[in-house]
Formats: sequence, structure tokens, C-alpha cells
Amino acid sequence: VQLVESGGGLVQPGGSLRLSCTTSGFTFSSYAMGWARQVPGKGPEWVSGIRINGSTYYSDSVKGRFTISRDNAKNIAYLQMSSLKSEDTAVYYCKQRSIWGQGTQVTVSS
Repeated sequence: VQLVESGGGLVQPGGSLRLSCTTSGFTFSSYAMGWARQVPGKGPEWVSGIRINGSTYYSDSVKGRFTISRDNAKNIAYLQMSSLKSEDTAVYYCKQRSIWGQGTQVTVSS
């Protein structure tokens, strides 16, 4: 099983980024997927998830600003992030159950 995140970077407050999680080694359409983030010195924070039926759920801190989606044909999960704030700065990880990707850094700063 491999999960590879991409799309992170530096963005100004109020800006947008789209993260991608490219997967392999399992039947993507049969698994729920999720995103979590972590700031150095703190524990991981769950951000969002998408079930196999496409239903979604979000933490209160990102609800209304982030959108999770999945493309079962391409085996990719996405996290569209809008109205970004400095407190969104973190390493973002794609998750499939207990399996994590290597993470991608998102920095929100002017």
C-alpha cells in the first residue's frame, strides 16, 4: 500500500491549495480515505474523511473551507483548501485506516 501526497506549498492567508493523495496497492474504491495534519510539537489533528459512498465529514476547524473528494477511476483523494489561515499551517497527511503517507507541507503566511 502506498499513499503519496502532493500539492503543498506556501500560500498567503485567504488563498487556496489543492492537495492530492495518489494511491496504489489496494482497491481504492473499497476504502474510506482521510486527511490529518500535524504541527511540530503537537499531536496529529484529524481534518476530513470521505466514505466509500462519497459522504464526507470535517473537523469544526475546517468545515466550510475545505472540501474532500475522491476519484475512484484514478485512485486519488483530494483536499481542496480555501480561505486558508495561518493556523492551517502544518504537514498534511493522507490516511487509509492506520496507513499514512509521507506528508506534504502547507505553509500559510504573508
